[in-house]
Amino acid sequence: MEEFGQNLEGKDRNFVTALARGLEILRCFRRDDVSLTNSDFSERTGLPKATVSRLTHTLCQLDYLVPDSRVGTYRLGAGVLRLGFARLAAIDIRERAKSEMKTLRAEGPNPFVSLALGEQHRTEVIYLATENSTEQVALMMGVGGRMPLFRSAIGKAILAATPPERCEQIFVFARNEGAQIEQAARACHKEAVQEFETHGFCTGYGQWRSDVNGIAVPVYALNDGRIYGLNAGGPAFRVKRKQLEASYAGRLIEAAEVLSLRHEQAPA
Repeated sequence: MEEFGQNLEGKDRNFVTALARGLEILRCFRRDDVSLTNSDFSERTGLPKATVSRLTHTLCQLDYLVPDSRVGTYRLGAGVLRLGFARLAAIDIRERAKSEMKTLRAEGPNPFVSLALGEQHRTEVIYLATENSTEQVALMMGVGGRMPLFRSAIGKAILAATPPERCEQIFVFARNEGAQIEQAARACHKEAVQEFETHGFCTGYGQWRSDVNGIAVPVYALNDGRIYGLNAGGPAFRVKRKQLEASYAGRLIEAAEVLSLRHEQAPA
């Protein structure tokens, strides 16, 4: 397994390898993981166990990990939660997006449609805000939920609007996961740009999951240069492609215009 950051640290003299490795340890936790061992960290990062042991010890001292010496495991500590909540609290766009999504769901014709705002992180999209359908058979996603960047409508929408130099950085993350992943990432980016230029939105019909349809648009936070994605979708047997494009695409584009802060640009 290729060690994390290898492609980056070889080209950037300012790259701090120790910091990158510590953050990679924290990233090892997946949705259903309560605790992990040093062996788990070593397997998932490709780092030697001796290095992992020093990193976990340091992270425990900083309250980002909590050890259980009885069984030799670690769980995420309050320090990580504090960072996460501080991040969310700082995102004004999240609160405004929740208002727009409530309106979209209320005015939209299909009660099975759910909406979400997400941001790219490496090869994933992390949900920052969601507005879920209240129907029993619906696509349910919460804040912190993850989507694949290269196999989802919201990921494609973000890629379509991401500057080329940033896309190259993303392709490095994909390359670290394998040559085939990078090839798929570049193909997805090309498809996303073509879709967005042609339709003004990107699609995901059965690409993430065969039973889910969705469309998405990019949101440009011009005050800090960030690119977000805003999507609408749901179970394929209830949320059809034709309705998404006819009834929701225009609404999503209008909501993205509101959220993109274009009217808040500072004068030159």
